Amino acid sequence: MHYRNGREAKNGDKVVSLAGYGSAPVNINGIGILFDAVAGNDYCNGSVAPILGGNVISACICDCLHLDDVAALIVDAGLHKRLDGKSSN
Repeated sequence: MHYRNGREAKNGDKVVSLAGYGSAPVNINGIGILFDAVAGNDYCNGSVAPILGGNVISACICDCLHLDDVAALIVDAGLHKRLDGKSSN
């Protein structure tokens, strides 16, 4: 089982589930914990338990990214820093 970027998928991973089957724009349909995924299948395999609660989302592993990889993309794009001169108020 592998996520969209090729990283190995494991039950218990924190994931971002993408909707739209690869068509633009990118839509996030869930952020949560991967469970019930079975090795050998990247499509319609497993579920995501939303971190903030709500209904369980069915997961296509190939339409998910590990949360650590999403965080790295944010850093790579320079979006992890606030703009200079902006207050939090």
